[in-house]
Amino acid sequence: MAKVYGAVTVDSVRCKGCNLCVVACPADVLQLQPKEVNDRGYHYAFSANAEACIGCAACATVCPDACIEVYRCVERDN
Repeated sequence: MAKVYGAVTVDSVRCKGCNLCVVACPADVLQLQPKEVNDRGYHYAFSANAEACIGCAACATVCPDACIEVYRCVERDN
């Protein structure tokens, strides 16, 4: 049986820290950076639990600034 997993990249420079992606993620992969801010002064989202990503792209769908890209990878058994 094939195993599907995902990878999330966040453009931290463009992210405005609206928290929509964090709320939308069913696997609790994303969080807002608690101490650091980007050049615009926002606490940006980052992948805090990357290995839990299922590649559903819910975070990218709700992002109003299109800062998130999701990659889905399939690992097949031979």
